[in-house]
Amino acid sequence: MKYKYYLRPGYKSQDLLIEIFSGAEDECFLTDLLDSISEINPKVDKMNDLWMNDEIEIEVSSDIGLFYVSRDIWDLAFIMSDNNQECINKINLILLKDKNFHKAEVNF
Repeated sequence: MKYKYYLRPGYKSQDLLIEIFSGAEDECFLTDLLDSISEINPKVDKMNDLWMNDEIEIEVSSDIGLFYVSRDIWDLAFIMSDNNQECINKINLILLKDKNFHKAEVNF
């Protein structure tokens, strides 16, 4: 497996997000992610380079709604969705079946 992730609440939030804490530095990460969730037809709408934070934020639309992928200088990536927890849960279920992704348990 190439990537390890947590499904956990965001900082000071009840909403869940997916944190990829191992492998996100790989130059194939975004391609691998989009390939792995192809069943929801993800489409990159916008890519924002947030240079002040040394972060890239990608806006993705899909059959299950809009979500964001952000990657920072510490080689962490986050998959988030505003007001759409079903989207995050569905992506998690898809990643659980993908051989490239491994979900690590987190105690929150």
